[in-house]
Amino acid sequence: MEASPEESKTGLPEESPAAEEQEVDQVEADTESADAEGDLEEHDNTEEPLEEEKKPEKVEKKISETFFYNYEDLYSRPFVTEDSGIPINLLTLQYSFGYDCTRNANLLVMDNETLMYIAGNQVVLLDLKTKSQSYVRSSGGGGIGFITAHPTKQYFAVGEKGEKPNLIVYEYPSLRPYRILQGGTEKAYVFGDFNNAGTLLASVGSSPDYMLTIWDWKQEKIMLRSKAFSQDVYKVTFSADNEEQLTTCGSGHIRFWKMALTFTGLKLQGALGRFGKRAVSDIIGYVELPDGKVVSGTEWGNLLLWEGGLIKVEICRAGHNPCHNGPISHLVLEEGELITVGQDGFIRVWNSDTVDAADSVDDTGLLELEPMNELQVGKNVSLNYMSKVNDCEQPVWYAQDSNGAIWKLDLTFSNMTQDPEKLYTFHSGRIEAMSVSPTTYLLATTALDRSVHIYDFISNNQLSKIKFKQGGTALTWAPSVVNPKGGLIAVGFEDGVVRIIEVYDPKGLPVVAGRTDAESARINLKQAFKPHATAVTALAYEQNGDVLATGSKDKTVFFFAVGDKYEPIGFICVPGPVQALQWSPPTHLEEEIARREKKKQEKEKAKLEWIKQQKEMGKEIEEEPEEEPEEEPLPPLYIPEEPSPILCGFYSAPGKFWLSLGGYDSGFLYHCEFSSNDHQEDPEKRQDEPFEVIPIEDTDNNPIHCICFCTSRQLMVCGMQNGALRVYPLQDEDLSADTLKEYWSLNVHDNDCGQIQGICSSYDDRFLITCGGDGNIFSFNILSPEDIHREQKAKIPSPRSGLEKEKAAEDIEDPDAFNIEEVKQKKEYERIMKEAEEKKRKKREELIALRQEFLVLLQKNQELPKHMQLDRTEFEMDHRIFEELNRQTAQRIQLVQKELAWEEEKHLIGLQKLKNQFRDSLEFDTVVVRAIQSNHQISTYRLLAMSEKFYQHKECPSGKKSFPKGSCKQASEPETVRETSYNWRTNGDHLSLISPDARILEGEAEKLKTLEAQKPTARYIKSKHEQIRRMVEKSDEMKAKIIKRKAEWDELYRSKPSVDYEDPKVVEDIREARENMGCYKLKTATNYRVSEHEHLNIEKKVMQLTSLEVLIHKRKTNMNKEIMSLRELKISVIDEIKCLVQELKSIQEALDLSERLPLPLIPQLHPDEVPEKKFEYDRDILLNFKEEQEAKAKLQEELEGSPSSTEPLQAPSINETDPTAEPADVCPMEVASSVTKQQKVFEIEKAEPTEMELEILKKEKIKNLYLQETLIKKINALVINFDAELRILRHKKLKLDMQMKSADLHYITCYEELLILRKLEKHENLLQDRVNTLISEQEAVQSELNSCLAQMEERKCEIVRLQECEKALYATFQASLGENNEFAHFLTKVLKKKIKCMENQEDGREADENDENEEENDEESSSGTDEENSGSEDEFFDDSVCPQNCSEALYQNTIELRHKRLDIKKALTEEKKDAAKLRKTYNALAEKAKAVETSLGTAERELETFQWEKQQRMNDLYVVVPLKLHQVEYLVNGEMPSDFSQALVFTNHSLEYLQKRVVDLRNEKKMQREIYRKAQEQHKQLIQDKKAMEIEIRRLEEKCNDLMMKKFGRLVDFEAVQARSANIRVAELEVQMMEKEYVHSQELKEWKERISGLQQQLMKLTKENTSKLQQLNRFYLEKHQLETKLDSLKNDLGLELQGIHSTDIKEKARLASRLKDTAHGAALLREEINLLSRKDGCLIDKLMHLSRKGGFVLIQPPSPEDLDTWFSPKKQ
Repeated sequence: MEASPEESKTGLPEESPAAEEQEVDQVEADTESADAEGDLEEHDNTEEPLEEEKKPEKVEKKISETFFYNYEDLYSRPFVTEDSGIPINLLTLQYSFGYDCTRNANLLVMDNETLMYIAGNQVVLLDLKTKSQSYVRSSGGGGIGFITAHPTKQYFAVGEKGEKPNLIVYEYPSLRPYRILQGGTEKAYVFGDFNNAGTLLASVGSSPDYMLTIWDWKQEKIMLRSKAFSQDVYKVTFSADNEEQLTTCGSGHIRFWKMALTFTGLKLQGALGRFGKRAVSDIIGYVELPDGKVVSGTEWGNLLLWEGGLIKVEICRAGHNPCHNGPISHLVLEEGELITVGQDGFIRVWNSDTVDAADSVDDTGLLELEPMNELQVGKNVSLNYMSKVNDCEQPVWYAQDSNGAIWKLDLTFSNMTQDPEKLYTFHSGRIEAMSVSPTTYLLATTALDRSVHIYDFISNNQLSKIKFKQGGTALTWAPSVVNPKGGLIAVGFEDGVVRIIEVYDPKGLPVVAGRTDAESARINLKQAFKPHATAVTALAYEQNGDVLATGSKDKTVFFFAVGDKYEPIGFICVPGPVQALQWSPPTHLEEEIARREKKKQEKEKAKLEWIKQQKEMGKEIEEEPEEEPEEEPLPPLYIPEEPSPILCGFYSAPGKFWLSLGGYDSGFLYHCEFSSNDHQEDPEKRQDEPFEVIPIEDTDNNPIHCICFCTSRQLMVCGMQNGALRVYPLQDEDLSADTLKEYWSLNVHDNDCGQIQGICSSYDDRFLITCGGDGNIFSFNILSPEDIHREQKAKIPSPRSGLEKEKAAEDIEDPDAFNIEEVKQKKEYERIMKEAEEKKRKKREELIALRQEFLVLLQKNQELPKHMQLDRTEFEMDHRIFEELNRQTAQRIQLVQKELAWEEEKHLIGLQKLKNQFRDSLEFDTVVVRAIQSNHQISTYRLLAMSEKFYQHKECPSGKKSFPKGSCKQASEPETVRETSYNWRTNGDHLSLISPDARILEGEAEKLKTLEAQKPTARYIKSKHEQIRRMVEKSDEMKAKIIKRKAEWDELYRSKPSVDYEDPKVVEDIREARENMGCYKLKTATNYRVSEHEHLNIEKKVMQLTSLEVLIHKRKTNMNKEIMSLRELKISVIDEIKCLVQELKSIQEALDLSERLPLPLIPQLHPDEVPEKKFEYDRDILLNFKEEQEAKAKLQEELEGSPSSTEPLQAPSINETDPTAEPADVCPMEVASSVTKQQKVFEIEKAEPTEMELEILKKEKIKNLYLQETLIKKINALVINFDAELRILRHKKLKLDMQMKSADLHYITCYEELLILRKLEKHENLLQDRVNTLISEQEAVQSELNSCLAQMEERKCEIVRLQECEKALYATFQASLGENNEFAHFLTKVLKKKIKCMENQEDGREADENDENEEENDEESSSGTDEENSGSEDEFFDDSVCPQNCSEALYQNTIELRHKRLDIKKALTEEKKDAAKLRKTYNALAEKAKAVETSLGTAERELETFQWEKQQRMNDLYVVVPLKLHQVEYLVNGEMPSDFSQALVFTNHSLEYLQKRVVDLRNEKKMQREIYRKAQEQHKQLIQDKKAMEIEIRRLEEKCNDLMMKKFGRLVDFEAVQARSANIRVAELEVQMMEKEYVHSQELKEWKERISGLQQQLMKLTKENTSKLQQLNRFYLEKHQLETKLDSLKNDLGLELQGIHSTDIKEKARLASRLKDTAHGAALLREEINLLSRKDGCLIDKLMHLSRKGGFVLIQPPSPEDLDTWFSPKKQ
């Protein structure tokens, strides 16, 4: 936004009441309230006090309902520099031609005649009838973010953009500002919405705060606020049915808000919608349903139903097609119908109830739903938003089209529904270029939406438009010198094409009958040419109109000669993409020459004056001027990495121009000039710098994008990046810093995306037109608002003469078409190639002539005699030429091989892929085996290899591999043996395998080692353990035998059948017979029920198909093998015949020709008998194939040239000829040649044979004739046998073909059943899952019932026990009273008295439970009437004192019994309460179980019904059964009926089985009766045997008892005797005692060893002490000697030693204490020695005691000074 001081100071009132702004990061935002204080023009922004009792409560004053702001004080005005004298109304907005159709929700319908939309910095209200416009400007000048209408249409809100923007509510239709809301966001408002009641307004802001605000808009107060999201938010709305709910949506999110009343106040709580498994989508449109659910659109066109913040279901159309082909931009809920608006141009209507109740049916989460109605608005339509108004009680919708239109729609979907009507058309998106007519008030615009529009900006109408294939990027109106009528326009497009179009008035054309021209202007394409390869960015006509220059992004400028047809002149290349073009002023060359001459003269004149001054001063003039002092280098300039773009420029003078730059260099106008030697330098290497720079105010981040001069260059109009318009008044033609200080500025277009793309003034400078990136076009009046309506319409140019007769100009529609330069280069290339081909042709002709001449010479050489002929090598001029040619040929061959290597590899890979696809997948190819003498033949089946899945199904029919039982056992046993027999031994880093024998040996060796290590005691203990173990095992065996015998008896008694026992197998057989026998229901019957084992599913059907296919494959494979064996037989027969024929030839050589029989023909294999040879080829075969193909192609060409010939004449190949022709042609010729040779030999010899020789010859002849006949018979026999084998196999194959056809038909039927099962699988699984769920639920409920019933039984038992305890207590009391006790009545009342205080304290906490169990308490009260009656008399006696003469012990016993009774009573009450609760729980569970059982029955019936329906679907399939006439036994009146629908198809086997079954059933019935009779007899016999056995058992029992009485004197339990045969516990204790003794002996041995060690240590210490004592003795002797010497010297040294007497005393005292310590240590050492010498067990404790007592004993030798103290008489 341009910083304009007056736009922020426009006389607005002070800040309206709003909450203080703060950052809100939480989802729940605290309520912020604001109070209106004082006068309406003075508001105080205050916060609510934290402590109301400390601060007085302020009185809140409300804003009056009739209060309005003044619009004149509110709207943003133009900024004018102070004291500049520029009029405030320099430019006045006249009309808005554009429409920002890409903005979200930019269309409101206020009434039947008014549309409202945003255009830049103003809101436009368009009257549909008069097409007039009224405007509401923004208050801050920063742009407008959104508009929204009140539900009553009495108000509309405008959310603005800028720093701390306003949200203003205007009244409609007066357009007076009603309320101003401030503080809702930081930068811009994005969307707003009133609630259904119109009392609240919700708004949402843009970056950076994305603030969601709830307003009490009439009081200008913020109720709630919260941060909506961290990304762009597109929309916010209130729920129509619950005003406490809101919804926001935006980039990759949707959020559901609720206004909740908490203990801290009203809060705004938001729940973010979770996409779950769905892809995250930007959500543009949504709608709230009455029950709180939300339906939203997606980017891919489906609908999402949200419930509780989660996606309940995704709705699509049938076949998983999206609801819309593209994003859904708007959703509306209208009268129970959901209307969706898509960017694909469709409006679809859905049933809202169906959408509301939608739920997913499978794991995909998709639900297929079809719309009730749909409307396609039109082609190339992208709907963005819809708004409704009622017109004559009929709803009319107005739709916003993002492709540049406003539509009027009728969505009634009836017979009277009107077609969509396009009311207005606009450009879609940014306006790329604009230009005005040089002769009239016409305006032309173009944009990337591929259209060109013509406007009349005096009458404010759009006259015409034309569409092309590509978007327009540049446009200019031809000057009047080119077209005086002013109707010619040049337009550049993004594909590099320039089109010349002309605008004319169609009324000027000759009138044609039947044609009416409703258009006021028409556009005609005059010429199209393509000079550039990329987008055209600039167009400019030369001042004289002779040349048109075009610039493009391809860094070229093209020039065209202007005429009736534009002809190209040439082009130049420039260093970068062309931004703009402007021709230099016409006096550029002359002024440039004059300027240079003037500059040269001034330079010479200045030099002469300087020389003259120097001479006058008397100085000598040096030829070379003095060097100027070096200046300090300036700091380096910052040069951005990416050069700043040039935005616009214009000439200031010849050779000089001004530039406006963007990016880093914005904020200035740069004055530049062309270098003098610019034609000699490379433009890319030049480094020119501006010679003048003018700073422009407030343009650092807002550069100038375009500049226009108007009113004879008195005004310079600048278009800014933020959409503002600046006007600089120019006093003179030259620009300067002072000239550009004063300006007029107004924000016109959108501040974010509305940078001004073009500015034009009308031909008379009365109007100014601007276009921007926001798609808006504005026209302004320049200082002449009073002359607006002087001319009502612009003059439209008249058409050219003869225009109606001209053919339509050829347009360039292909975006990839060649441009002019490419066409020229292509023509030049084609010309060069044509010349080269001509030269090649001439050379070839010369070579052909030379070759013909050479052939003539060779012919002449051949005609000469041989001795005169030249050798062929003599024709060679130089042998090196041929060598060189051969070498070059070899190189070329090698080069060609290299060039074709890739192709060769490609074709090899392709061949391999073809083999893999078609050859390798074949298990058997088609092989035809033909008979030798007949036309019979047999062919194999063409079989594909079975896939792996079939083998898997074959091997694992149920998912697991099946093996024979024996094989499983045999396979498992060796594995277990291997597992148990071998182990691995680890030895360091090596492993070794251990055999079982080695392990046994190792175990025995370890046992021996342990036995050797053990001592006799341990061995004895171990043997005792073993003995005990055997005793225990024996006892356990006896017990196990007894238990087993008891179990057997119990089992025997349990298995004893009851009187009415029946065999379960028999019962099951009877049940099955009742269910199945006599049931003749067909599968087509309505009462047929599919049994559980007959249920069909996909797995069973797949297994059936698999087994069938495997069986078919197996049968065909076997047949193929037999046929291949037959082919091998034929090959062997042919080989054998060849051998026999060869032998026959050798025999016939000895026979005369008349005696020779014709040779049998050798059979040959046909190509189809060995198809594998087709894939065997070599070079010769390939060359022959190539020749055949060329011959066929040539023949085909000849046939095409001569259509009269019908069949080609072709020599048959060897394979196509009769296979027997070869031996007939070859062998007789050889025989004839051999015969002729022999005749010649005989003729030469001419010798007559003898009789012997004749006899021999006769015998040989007879033999040869016999052999000849035999061999021929043998050959014929081979042929006949082979043909017989072939016919037999052929007959067998025909039968198999019939079976295979039947199998194929059955396969088709099974596959159709599989398809049906797959379709029904999903539903069946759902039903089965439901049944399984109910079964599991029934089991759970039943387990709960059982558990509850068990608890009830426990409670009943506990109640009975407590009642028994109470009865026992009363019995004890009666017993304690005795008979005739006079205090019995008193003590009874004491016993039965209740203690209410305890009950109240204990039961007061459970008052609620007592209330719930009133019924139980009533029962208790009724049962305890005696207690209550006795309790009523408690007030007449005192039980706290024992009466006189009553036993105190009896009284205390009664008191104790009363406490026990009360405890029992209380426990009994609790148990009854628990029992009542359990009874209620049981009843509830019983009801639940009943409901579950009912649901289960319903589900099972549904599943059974579904199975029947599935069976009926199966029955509907047609099954083909081929029958012969003799198989049809279904006759009606002795004739075959035409309808077989009532007939049944049975196989003969089945029919015979049924007939046989009748006889079998009769026999079986007789047999069963016989079995029953025998069973009755057996039953009688068993009853008699039972009675006899009971008598025998009683006799044996009596005998056993008698024997026990005789032997033991009483009856003995022998089982107990056997179980207690040995006292195992005593034996175990004895063994434990022995183990303890052994352990103690081991410990004693260890202590002895330790004592011996300590004794050794003591001895060592004793020796050391002895040596120490000896040393002390020596010290003592030395001391004695020294004392003697001292005594002798005492008298002499007495005086000297008197001074140190005190020192001796201290030293003696120290030595005495040391001696005492040493003596104590010696005593301790002696005591330790004595202890060590002892052998009792307290040694260690004593040592520990000594160590604690004396510490560590250290004996060291005493000093010489201590000897006297140690051995003094006292110590001794």
